[in-house]
Amino acid sequence: MLLPRPLRPLDAQITTWMAKHGVTFARLALGAVFLWFGALKFFPGLSPAEALAGRTIERITFGTITPDVALPVLATWECLIGIGLLTGVALRATLLLLFTQMLGTLLPLALFPAETFVIFPFVPTLEGQYIIKNVVLISAAIIVGATVRGGRLVAQA
Repeated sequence: MLLPRPLRPLDAQITTWMAKHGVTFARLALGAVFLWFGALKFFPGLSPAEALAGRTIERITFGTITPDVALPVLATWECLIGIGLLTGVALRATLLLLFTQMLGTLLPLALFPAETFVIFPFVPTLEGQYIIKNVVLISAAIIVGATVRGGRLVAQA
């Protein structure tokens, strides 16, 4: 859509500002979410995802890792992702941890469809919605990852 001529300079300024700061905001937002949600898992009963996460890890490890062991490990893992994103330190390693963790996060959709869908695959439960929104986190992480070798967003006129 072509903007009226008087609004075009403002639009260009806003777009330039978003290109300049968007990746940083995405990285910091991801970091805050991972640190926050990871920290909750250190305290039994505080994370709405802990039971499903614990059962998922127990299932994929064929019962060798129980939820009482898995949850502190997962909490640490998520906090490390959060700290890495917030500080910008070791972003490649941080993103590797993030993408690996996200694979595990999506597994309950396949492993526990009765808990993640009211009507499979069209009507997710609240837990299913909580998991599906991770697609947005993955997308933001891909954008952040596109900049680890010096790439950046540039607004075009």
